[in-house]
Amino acid sequence: MPPAPFSTTMLSTLTLFTLLLLGPSTAVSPSHRRPQDLVRSSCLHARYPDLCLHTLASYSGPANPRSIAQAAIGASLSRARSVSGFLRGPASGQGGHLSKREQAALNDCVEQISDSIDELSRTLGELQHLNGETMQFQLSNAETWVSAALTNEDTCLNGFEGVAGKVKIDVRRRITGVVKLTSNALYLIVRLDVSRGRPKGRV
Repeated sequence: MPPAPFSTTMLSTLTLFTLLLLGPSTAVSPSHRRPQDLVRSSCLHARYPDLCLHTLASYSGPANPRSIAQAAIGASLSRARSVSGFLRGPASGQGGHLSKREQAALNDCVEQISDSIDELSRTLGELQHLNGETMQFQLSNAETWVSAALTNEDTCLNGFEGVAGKVKIDVRRRITGVVKLTSNALYLIVRLDVSRGRPKGRV
C-alpha cells in the first residue's frame, strides 16, 4: 500500500519553503526553452517528480510556467472525473455486498470528489484568464481552491480508515493517484506565484 500523503497544510508549507529556499532564479525557466526542458526543470522539486514528468511527458504547448501549471491542473481534473465515475459506477454497484460503514464512506467520498472536481475546474478557469493587474489575487484563489481539493481528497481517504474489504483497496488506490496529481499541480501553481518577481512576459 502506498505511503499516506502529507496533510494539505504540511504540503503547502513545505512547497512554499522549498521554492523560497531555491529562490526565484530556479523558479522560472527562460521563455525560449523548449517545452520539455521547462517540464523537466518544473518537475524537479515537485512532491512526486517522476509522476510529474510522466504526466507532462507529452506536453508540447507554450514553454511558460502558466501553461505548465494549467496542464497539471487539467491532468488532475481528468483523473478526478475518472475516479468520480468509478465511485458512482463500479464501486457503488457493490452496494449489496458493502457494510454500512463501507457504504457511508463511499457516499461521503462521492460528495468529496465532486467538490474536488468543482474546485479544480474553478482553478483551471482562473489560470486560463490570468490578468496582470489581478494576477496575485487570482493565483491566491487558485492555491486556495487546489488546497481545498486536496483536503477533500484526503478526507475521502481518511473515511476508509478502519474499513476492510475490496472496495477500500480500489478506492484508496484511485484516490491516492488523484492526491499525487493534485499535490504536484499545487506545487506548480505556487511555483508560478513565486515567479511573479521576474519581468513581465515570463509567466
